[in-house]
Amino acid sequence: MPFPGFERRMLILGIDPGSSSTGFGLVRNDGRNLVHVHHAQVSLAAKKTTSQKLARLYAATMEILREFQPEQAAVEGIFYGHNVKSMIVLGQARGAAMVAVANYGLEIAEYPPSVVKQAVVGYGKATKEQVQQMVAVVLNQRKIAGEHAADALAVAICHHHHQQLRHWEAKVKPL
Repeated sequence: MPFPGFERRMLILGIDPGSSSTGFGLVRNDGRNLVHVHHAQVSLAAKKTTSQKLARLYAATMEILREFQPEQAAVEGIFYGHNVKSMIVLGQARGAAMVAVANYGLEIAEYPPSVVKQAVVGYGKATKEQVQQMVAVVLNQRKIAGEHAADALAVAICHHHHQQLRHWEAKVKPL
């Protein structure tokens, strides 16, 4: 099992990378419920070079990792679009965040956007607004500021649900 230790309380970092803004969300499994710990959205200045944006994203990811010391991490996967340049830039942003997590010493789970939406809303084609609303409900928050931060929290919730399922499956004895 790549992410051991579900039975104990753990802090999960979710990341929603983007070329202009990246969201970070932290949730804790308190043994019974998911608890909102922190969320943030880092904007990457449009006038900076690609390498400057990636360095900023790497530094922001490391800052979150050092401050909160999560035990697990997950990132939203790439969706497929028609604009190849946008997909490349998004891939670079994901790479910067993933390298930071790897350098911190954590494995990183990846979930496609449709899987994240399915885990949080119950519908794989949910809108951004539906995801934001369900994240707020699940984490007992009035509202989550920033759509990328809400998406990052959704990634963390999705990871928790998948870990919970793996934990339960491991406990089931074959017939």
